[in-house]
Amino acid sequence: MNRKPLIIIAGPTAVGKTEISINLARAVSGEIISADSVQVYKGMDIGSAKIKKEEMGGVPHHLIDILEPEDDFNVALFKELVIKALDEIYSRGHIPILVGGTGFYIQAVLKNVDFSDGASDPEYREELEKFASQKGAGALHEYLKEVDPEAAEAIPSGNVKRVIRALEYFKVTGEKISVHNEREKNKEPEFDQRFFVLNDEREVLYKRIDERVDKMMDAGLLLEVKSLFEKKVPREAVSMQSLGYRQLYEYLYGECSLEEAIYQIKLQTRHFAKRQITWFKREKDVIWVNKNEFGRDERKILAFMLSKCDGINIDGENDEQ
Repeated sequence: MNRKPLIIIAGPTAVGKTEISINLARAVSGEIISADSVQVYKGMDIGSAKIKKEEMGGVPHHLIDILEPEDDFNVALFKELVIKALDEIYSRGHIPILVGGTGFYIQAVLKNVDFSDGASDPEYREELEKFASQKGAGALHEYLKEVDPEAAEAIPSGNVKRVIRALEYFKVTGEKISVHNEREKNKEPEFDQRFFVLNDEREVLYKRIDERVDKMMDAGLLLEVKSLFEKKVPREAVSMQSLGYRQLYEYLYGECSLEEAIYQIKLQTRHFAKRQITWFKREKDVIWVNKNEFGRDERKILAFMLSKCDGINIDGENDEQ
């Protein structure tokens, strides 16, 4: 079977995926598809560390600024949009590079995960939504821990929609969604892929996260969130569950001080980075790029990644035998 080429650059938040992805794209005639669940939203630029036009180096980018903050966004829609972008990129004779830290989204594309199982119970879903609004997201997440502890470990408590989906799937099918996801994960790859995971020493990564949050605040993150708040983007919106936006909404609702909100952004982002690394460690056939082993020299990292891309080509035939 001829498989079409796909390069993936993943890794924890703040590790430096953006710069290396542009350098790699320019070297292999690539186009970048964002696998970020926040950069899809218009007006959410600072908090998502969204790349600016002038930073793209002439490399086409996809799945950025395509939705309004009130819009829903989920993995099924992501997969649909990526498949469309892939077709466009292949038609131009270019190589797609999927870049981001949302492992579940990346896996959905690589394994062609089926989201059309029809496991739906609208009444039960509404019941769970009421429970979450009355008892809180944490209480709902505790319920998922009882039913499917593996899913609870993979899904953050703040992601109410995914928690509800997992509970709904279990009720309708009698099967844990973690079992379903594992089965889908073990499918044969659809692509001739090179799956890079950037990483760095924990203390270096955490320092970069703290510094990045400070830079975001200096760049006007609070004003950006205030603008969304004043436009009455509901705090229940999927977009507002994102790191930085959720905590600053709590501040704007008078539930904490600004100092506490900033502290929580840094803390929760560090926890998120740790979960991302754990996720990617469970993935098969990934190429780990530990930046400290290259002295954090971008040229050396790029040369290593290019050497691993030998044999990948747009014709869908792997030259490596």
